[in-house]
Amino acid sequence: MVRLLGPQDRLLTTMERQFPQVTVLVRGNDITLSGESAQVDGARRLVEELLELVRSGHEVTPVEVTSSARMLENDRSAHPAAELLSQAIVTARGKSVRPKTAGQKSYVDAIDENTIVFGIGPAGTGKTYLAMAKAVQALQRKEVERIILTRPAVEAGERLGFLPGTLTDKIDPYLRPLYDALNEMMDPEIVPKLLAVGTIEVAPLAYMRGRTLNNSFVVLDEAQNTTPEQMKMFLTRLGFGSKMVVTGDITQVDLPIGTSGLQVVTRILGSIDDIHFATLTSADVVRHTLVGQIVDAYTKYDQVELARRENPGYQGPSERDRRYRNKR
Repeated sequence: MVRLLGPQDRLLTTMERQFPQVTVLVRGNDITLSGESAQVDGARRLVEELLELVRSGHEVTPVEVTSSARMLENDRSAHPAAELLSQAIVTARGKSVRPKTAGQKSYVDAIDENTIVFGIGPAGTGKTYLAMAKAVQALQRKEVERIILTRPAVEAGERLGFLPGTLTDKIDPYLRPLYDALNEMMDPEIVPKLLAVGTIEVAPLAYMRGRTLNNSFVVLDEAQNTTPEQMKMFLTRLGFGSKMVVTGDITQVDLPIGTSGLQVVTRILGSIDDIHFATLTSADVVRHTLVGQIVDAYTKYDQVELARRENPGYQGPSERDRRYRNKR
């Protein structure tokens, strides 16, 4: 019961938020649900799914509670515990990496079934993290000979100028998120050795020019900051026995000028077989619950802004909009 309710009843609180019209009473090992019948039925199925997860030894978090409730709401015959959360991609230091939402499960399945997959969605949806987990899994299973992780060296709004040190020191800040994810999924003592022998390569996108990447699992992160020319260059590096996963958020483009290569490629390659575009939404956010709300708020703002711009009588942003942008 302690594992089901969570520390300080955190999971119980999350369950109650999913079904606000249901009263949950816990006494000892008994849970009593009361309220409107349809809501009680939904809450009962959620508790049963969470119990199955707990009994299987899975450590349940508020994210699993929310995603399971959403899946059960959309499909009464769904079984999140068996269909979504039971299979781990990789396990390292006692921590399992697995999809936590239906959208993430579809994204992971698409990586298995296609040679090139584009994971497009807002921050916190696990695009890069799950792609790197699949890369580590493929290396451990000897499906590929090496992992190549790359991203464009573009600053997020600030201009840092010339960085000191060697070439490695200069590009390291841009690639640090990839190193952090690697160290979470593999033994930190093994990662430097694999990097030294080239089994794992972390490099800026500019270093991909002129290469053919055979028998590799290649992940391009922050692809919204590529130009159309860079995206074409990267995709044509594909060699035999390789997979490519391209991740990005088209709402967070940091390019100073020009069009994002990720925005262009969705219009060019959408009809080609063995290339899949997986779209993740705020429903797939697995960070703090506020992140999903922030994503939704920005989406609504952008829709209103677009509608105002398309209005023939639109004369430019209002003073309120200008103050908002200056704050950003």
